[in-house]
Amino acid sequence: MTTSISIENVLATKVWFDANNLCLTLSDGHEIATPLSKFPRLQKATDKQRQNWRFIGKGRGIHWADIDEDISVTALLKM
Repeated sequence: MTTSISIENVLATKVWFDANNLCLTLSDGHEIATPLSKFPRLQKATDKQRQNWRFIGKGRGIHWADIDEDISVTALLKM
């Protein structure tokens, strides 16, 4: 049996970076990685700037104040 969840209801629960990707753990247990090349501000940011993030919308998105970047989980899942 396959269970699906609406991507609009999936929240981020963890954010981290590897050498080339923005990585998330989602509320449904999945992990996703998206190339930093898709986000020029994040790609150019320092490690310190990348680590200065906060969840917005209870995990529906992520905000980086230092670089004025907002990314929604729904947008990431549609990439």
